[in-house]
Amino acid sequence: MERMLATPADAEIILKLYELRTEAVMRQARAWIAGEFWPATAEEFFRVALDPAESHNAWFRQVTSYWEMAAALVLHGAVSAELFVDCNGEGFFLLAKFAPLLEPIREKIPNFLVKTSEVVSRFSAATQRYETTLKGMEARRAALASGDAPA
Repeated sequence: MERMLATPADAEIILKLYELRTEAVMRQARAWIAGEFWPATAEEFFRVALDPAESHNAWFRQVTSYWEMAAALVLHGAVSAELFVDCNGEGFFLLAKFAPLLEPIREKIPNFLVKTSEVVSRFSAATQRYETTLKGMEARRAALASGDAPA
């Protein structure tokens, strides 16, 4: 990827994405999905993701659809990929978090985090950020499994 300077319009989009993340319910949803939702199996994942009556289903959909929308902005050229990667890590965190379950998840939900995955595959800066995040996630998962880290 050829390095290009971001435009003021790119900066405005990045700032708007940040602003949207600070909305009160979005903050709660993000805190839950990042800190509390650690499904060990696809079945545990589906209990939340596929059941609209489950108490955290709306939060799950809110956060994952937000990051897929943000990734789509990158893929469609609305915002600089490099600036996006430099300023946003949470979408890559989610992809890394669910990486061990992606195959069975995508059997039932084919479009799950596909835009984020495409950003990772198309842009080297995103690939590097994801790979670093994935390594950290593997360490976190090992700590959770051994009981050395809070869930």
